[in-house]
Amino acid sequence: MPIRRFGGHRSLVSHSQTPKLSYGYTKMNISRSGYRVFSANSTTACTELAKKITERLGVELGKSVVYQESNSETRVDVKESVRGQDIFIIQTIPRDVNTAIMELLVMAYALKTSCANNIIGVIPYFPYSKQCKMRKRGSIVCKLLASMLAKAGLTHIITMDLHQKEIQGFFSFPVDNLRASPFLIQYIQEEIPDYRNAIIVAKSPSAAKRAQSYAERLRLGLAVMHGEAHHSESDMADGRHSPPLSRTTTGHTGLELPCKTNTPATFIFTNFLMMAKEKPPITVVGDVGGRIAIIVDDIIDDVEDFVAAAEILKERGAYKIYIMATHGLLSAEAPRLIEESAIDEVVVTNTVPHEVQKLQCPKIKTVDVSMILAEAIRRIHNGESMAYLFRNIAVDD
Repeated sequence: MPIRRFGGHRSLVSHSQTPKLSYGYTKMNISRSGYRVFSANSTTACTELAKKITERLGVELGKSVVYQESNSETRVDVKESVRGQDIFIIQTIPRDVNTAIMELLVMAYALKTSCANNIIGVIPYFPYSKQCKMRKRGSIVCKLLASMLAKAGLTHIITMDLHQKEIQGFFSFPVDNLRASPFLIQYIQEEIPDYRNAIIVAKSPSAAKRAQSYAERLRLGLAVMHGEAHHSESDMADGRHSPPLSRTTTGHTGLELPCKTNTPATFIFTNFLMMAKEKPPITVVGDVGGRIAIIVDDIIDDVEDFVAAAEILKERGAYKIYIMATHGLLSAEAPRLIEESAIDEVVVTNTVPHEVQKLQCPKIKTVDVSMILAEAIRRIHNGESMAYLFRNIAVDD
């Protein structure tokens, strides 16, 4: 029996064991060297981004079939071997959000049970990201979705411009939150004539940090709109609107505040609690007269707030109004409202399919971000640093 040395010590290894160990180790390295890219969508419009990404990577889209049964159940059939490989699932989110989520979950679980090595979800727009805070007696749905994706077998996620950066803490695996701002800034510099005469506008104080990051990189002025016609997210964030507005109740009245009822301080405090919260009229902090106003945000869905902001900016003297956003959900009557508004152009990326909305409203323009998503896939598979993809990114972006 031959003697082998490991770190200065001697051990006995039989001839029958040697080929088996080395062969198994070599085969495992070979099987882990490849990767596949799949699309988890059942609609043609949603596979366009996946095709652009695979073209940039120089690979073919993985062979799979995703469809809905007659009873609306989701079925996924993977048509090729994925054993030991890195699998990237590209999932763009159409209007039917819940169907897209089920397609992603079912495909991830199918790949997990097919012994894929790593399953990385490429989800440019992460659904339910607006439901990342407690609302009255609701729930934090974004945390639930993160747990479901982990249970289905995902080991990594690539996304873009999460609604709140803190969402990354909901996941038990790595999340790469890419940014679309370099592409939107490039569009401003190349496609907006006389952009040096522009001013970056935040349509609410909560969007001021994002707007400031754009203004600093473009070396432009900053304006902030204060006061809203509709309730903002912060109004509903905390909870329960207690104590009740009326003190004439029957039955159990609950806990009472530990203070005397006849003191002036108690009277003032009680009246303060019962006063309705009033929104101030919309005002603009900053001079937009004779300037191009560029409103920046991460999501444009219901456009009523943007239309109202555009009207105010027009009244203040802005002669052109642009809306720049990463995710163009553009739900309901958004295309018609944009077309009839004072907005000159709405620029969004292709993280969400919106070809139908573009046909309804020529003001909607698209910026392609497939290049950065393809580069993220390549770097993750090769184990390279992702820092290159975050160049020229501000902290508050």
